[in-house]
Amino acid sequence: MDVVVETAAGAVRGVRGAQHGHAQHENGHEQAQVTAFKGIPFAAPPYGENRFAPPQPVVPWEGVRDALDYGPTPPKPPYRAPIDALLPEPSIPGEDVLNLNVWSPDTGSVGLPVLVWIHGGAFVNGTGAVPLYDGSAFARSGVVCVTVNYRLGAEGFALLPDAPGIAPANRGLLDQVAALEWVRDNIAAFGGDPRRVTVAGESAGAMSVTALMAMPAADGLFQRAITQSGAGHHAMRPETARTVTAALAESLGVAATAEGLGAVPIAEFIGAQRALSERIAEQPDPVRWGEIAVDGMAFEPCVDGSVLPGRPIDRIAGGAGASVGLLTGTNADEFALFTVPFGLDAAMTEAGVRGLAASMGLDADEAVGAYAAAGSAVPPEQRAGALFMALMRDVFFRIPAIRVAEARAVHGAGSFVYEFGWRSPELGGRLGAAHAMELGFVFDTLAHPDARPMTGPNPPQHLADAMHGAWVRFIESGHPGWDEYGARRTVRMFGHGIAGGGAGDDGEVGDGGPTVVDDPGASTRALWEGRR
Repeated sequence: MDVVVETAAGAVRGVRGAQHGHAQHENGHEQAQVTAFKGIPFAAPPYGENRFAPPQPVVPWEGVRDALDYGPTPPKPPYRAPIDALLPEPSIPGEDVLNLNVWSPDTGSVGLPVLVWIHGGAFVNGTGAVPLYDGSAFARSGVVCVTVNYRLGAEGFALLPDAPGIAPANRGLLDQVAALEWVRDNIAAFGGDPRRVTVAGESAGAMSVTALMAMPAADGLFQRAITQSGAGHHAMRPETARTVTAALAESLGVAATAEGLGAVPIAEFIGAQRALSERIAEQPDPVRWGEIAVDGMAFEPCVDGSVLPGRPIDRIAGGAGASVGLLTGTNADEFALFTVPFGLDAAMTEAGVRGLAASMGLDADEAVGAYAAAGSAVPPEQRAGALFMALMRDVFFRIPAIRVAEARAVHGAGSFVYEFGWRSPELGGRLGAAHAMELGFVFDTLAHPDARPMTGPNPPQHLADAMHGAWVRFIESGHPGWDEYGARRTVRMFGHGIAGGGAGDDGEVGDGGPTVVDDPGASTRALWEGRR
């Protein structure tokens, strides 16, 4: 059944039906009616004179605009194989790329909580149209769910210092602010309460959420935040950003200006952007490339002093975002996604691990001993790879998340911390609880075929029920169901001990391990004090 809703720019037509995205009858959920609106523009197309400009207002339309299908996706390169098979994502042509999607349990309701989802993809990939982000389950749980697009790569993040007023820094973050402003101004028409907004994201999306907590322009646009596998350390210095822009322009044979880069066709621009990222990955010289030689993201947000006044972790340590409730966490085997599919874990040596630990400021002997003792038993031939992945997980994901929770506690701001530990049986079980593995559990979209490359054929639905339920409780009330992260360093453990094929139950009914743990991984956490 078609449903028409009035927005500030004009009327949109959505569709009301029992199913959007996955078959609820397969996992026992009641087939509640959900209304979906897709491809609604929240800003003008960022092309022509709007290319590199801050997000511009949508031109209002007359009549009723169909919002029945996902809208165009921002320009982006495809994922490299084999990641493209593990993380399938659509590429939809068209210029109206700054669009969003809404799933509502009842457009006639008043005051429903709202979830705004910001996708991951290392700031160069991803879209709100990824099938695993289907918001139907959240809507059936009484939450209005919104997924958004934002400009990616150099289009969204290249620093163009010649024209800060015309081409501001961090345009991708400004797009996210514009989407949140659209939610503030329009979500009541879909049954949502603009005063009960939770902004959430994973990976680059989580780093974006943490940046939004630190940005003056986003102040007051959301009341709660969820960050999955991403925190506040990843923002480059302006000097690094200018180096990246100069290298990109040089490779294209144009001036490093908004005018010069704006003359380059999109396809050529995306190709050069990808080639530059690969060159930095192949020759990660920290003297030339600074912090991105380590984190590998050539087009992440930069500390420009205006849009993003400081590194998010530093701003949060100073009290920014203290009024915002936070749920944050990481996966137990984050770096398996970036190593196991390529066989890099098998190629790692213990000498290489020791060198890596030393480069991070750790005592190599102490670090190898602590991580070896803390890790699960692995065959000798996999030991070096397991140590490498654990070190990289902590420096990129786990320790930054802990630092955000610690920094907030100084200001009396509560944070809830989780760890996702269900190990996928894929790739011989070596994929484990990899980066992005939790997404189908949080969105309760495990039945979608696009979830299977990561999870395998029989992921535990009861774990999705537990995680999705905790997220809904936090969105509704600000409390997911366990204690805040404080002096005891309490962490909710999801899926640890559940067999990869789906046997067992979540912690409340016995999964082979405790549901809530104080200071898990204390010995390895302590290694990073004063270093990260």
